[in-house]
Amino acid sequence: MTTSLDLTRKTTVRWRIFLLILLIVAINYIDRASLSVAMPAISREFGIDAAAQGVILSSFFWTYAFMQIPGGWLADRYRPRLIIATATVLWGAFQALAALATGWGVLLLARLGLGVAEGPVFPASGKLNAVWLPARERGRGAVLIDGGAPLGTAFGGLIIALLMGVFGSWRTAFVVAGLGTIAAGLFAYWYIRDNPREQPSTNEAEALYIETEHAKEDEALATPAAGRTNLLGFLRFRSFWGMLLGWLGFDLVFYGLVAWAPNYLAQARHLSLAAVGGATFIIFGAGFVGEIVGGFLADHWKASGGSPNLVMRTVLGVSGVLTTLSTLLLAFVSSPVAAIALLSSTLFFLRWAGLYWSIPATLTDRGRAGVLGGMMNFGGNLGGIFVPIIIGVIVQATGSYFLALMFFTASGILYLVSSLVIDYSRKLPV
Repeated sequence: MTTSLDLTRKTTVRWRIFLLILLIVAINYIDRASLSVAMPAISREFGIDAAAQGVILSSFFWTYAFMQIPGGWLADRYRPRLIIATATVLWGAFQALAALATGWGVLLLARLGLGVAEGPVFPASGKLNAVWLPARERGRGAVLIDGGAPLGTAFGGLIIALLMGVFGSWRTAFVVAGLGTIAAGLFAYWYIRDNPREQPSTNEAEALYIETEHAKEDEALATPAAGRTNLLGFLRFRSFWGMLLGWLGFDLVFYGLVAWAPNYLAQARHLSLAAVGGATFIIFGAGFVGEIVGGFLADHWKASGGSPNLVMRTVLGVSGVLTTLSTLLLAFVSSPVAAIALLSSTLFFLRWAGLYWSIPATLTDRGRAGVLGGMMNFGGNLGGIFVPIIIGVIVQATGSYFLALMFFTASGILYLVSSLVIDYSRKLPV
């Protein structure tokens, strides 16, 4: 029975869904981190040398990157609920199956499978952002999607190390982590829906609010009707390339720090293993806080009347400038405490880029937001494939992290400039 209260007070199902996506993405990054944490034990057991370790650690991104565009197409074609739940269950299965490895070859195959399974999660989540949220709330939705990355990175090492300590086995830790992931996927399928009116907990006020805001957005921006996805059509527009290259610049810095920050702190700043663990938690924890701050700042400014271009260019511009400045200064400080503070500053401002997950819904209609998000994340995750290798070559060739930090500074400039050339006020006529 619908009461007058139901018609005036909106439920908050949309935010519960995005908190669930935050959890799923955090689990995503915990599972990614598991192999790095367990690698010392695994390399001893299988006799894996450093070169083979690098290949195995990089292999995840080979399939993950190339699943982005197909993953976005699947989300547009078969709806995000099914894609997110299926992907989560499958990657949990691959995580658990890695425990059966008897050598590095089987482990490599398990990581390739993990990359395939995890690939569709971000594009499908971006699709949910377009379907469930009005334009004024998409900044918060975007950073909740992306906030799982620093959150999972901050906690991932601690959780996997704890499981290995409790069970005395990396294999058991992988199985427990995999089963937990499968449970999360099943819960996601039970709770998430592809549109507000299909979710039983959504009241009429919330559903009507979302539909009304979408209608206003479509009318104001002259949204083209969702039709056949024309991937090549996007290539004609500056905003598309700004989105693609901006996300690449972001990922070059983020994945570079995920791969190399612990080694940098240990080798260049001479921190102990325990200190490195604590510093990593602080640095990536700052990234999570920064992500939430950036999203809420952007949405609050828009709600106060700020135009899309003014808000997004200013917020992402500040993010790009302070990220670049932090990595540049890092090369010139001598104190380990100052280094940790600058790395925390880098992650705090860099993670404002989580707002990029609102851009696919800004640049195209809701029927194609999934595939456009997949194209964006494909470009970014090419950085995940190459940046660990690039930084490794630089450090090995120079015996120093100075040029590596200059590489991060240049990547920050790419992120900054690209973010400023996007037109956030109109959709691409594709």
